Amino acid sequence: MIGSYALAAAASYLLGSIPNGLWLGKLIWHTDLRQCGSHNIGATNAWRTLGKGPGFFIFLLDFLKGALGILLADVLVGTPEAMVLAGIFAIVGHSYSLFLSFKGGKGVATGLGVCVMMMPKISLIVFLVWLAIVAATKYVSLGSCIAACLVPVLAFAFGEPTAFVGFGVLAAAFIVIRHKANIQRLRNGTENKIHAGHRG
Repeated sequence: MIGSYALAAAASYLLGSIPNGLWLGKLIWHTDLRQCGSHNIGATNAWRTLGKGPGFFIFLLDFLKGALGILLADVLVGTPEAMVLAGIFAIVGHSYSLFLSFKGGKGVATGLGVCVMMMPKISLIVFLVWLAIVAATKYVSLGSCIAACLVPVLAFAFGEPTAFVGFGVLAAAFIVIRHKANIQRLRNGTENKIHAGHRG
C-alpha cells in the first residue's frame, strides 16, 4: 500500500512538472514565455502573450495534469488521502518543475484540475466566483487568490472528507504564497490586468 501511495505521488509530480506553456510556446508559437510578459510559463501569461486560443489550450493541458494525477491515485489506491497526496504533488510539480531546475508556474490551473476531480460541485462554484472577479476587475491574480481561499471553506460547509478540507487549506496557502508579488502589486495599484495577446 505504501508503494502505491509513493507511485501515485511520484507520477503526479512528473505529470505536474511537464512545462506545457514553455515547451508548446517554443515549439508551436516560437515564443519563450519566460522572456515575455510576466515571465511565467502558465496560462495567464500565455493568454497575454500568445492570445486567447493558445492561452486556453495551455490552461487545458495544465488542468489535465492535476486531473490525471487524481485519476491515477484513484486507480492505484482509491482513498481520499491518496488523492490529496497526488493533488499536492501535481501542484508542486507544476510550480517546481523537474524540467526547469525546480522553477515553474503558480499552480492555479493544475490545482483546479485536482479540485474538479475531488470536489466537482465546489469547483464549479469556485470557478464561477473566479470568473466573476476576473470579468469585473481584469485581475486574474485577485480572482485566483480569492477562489483558492474559498475551497476549504466550501469543502467544510459541504461536508467533504477531512482530507479534502485539509487539501483545500494547504492548496489555498500555497497559491496565495505563490502570488505574493502579485498581491503586493495589487496593493500598489501596479498589477497587470488580463488582456489577450495579439495572436488570439
